[in-house]
Amino acid sequence: MAIKALSVADIERRLAALDHWQLDEDKLHRRLVFEDFNQAFGFMSRVALAAEAMNHHPEWSNVWNRVDIWLTTHDAGGLSALDFDLASKIDTLA
Repeated sequence: MAIKALSVADIERRLAALDHWQLDEDKLHRRLVFEDFNQAFGFMSRVALAAEAMNHHPEWSNVWNRVDIWLTTHDAGGLSALDFDLASKIDTLA
């Protein structure tokens, strides 16, 4: 079953329900800041396990205590329900 991109209206509705996330060049983006590198890396490890279980992987970067995450569904050519599901999971893990 092919994954479908969400409509603009669906994206706006779902985005309104998420705290800490915004659109950045048609991707969901969130920046998290932790006390130190160990906490940031531990968080990334927890997200990696959740993302692998969903078979949906983030674009991200880590600099010392900061983690930036971008979500999009490349196969759908934009944002899909998977991105919002993973964003909610990330919020739970944060």
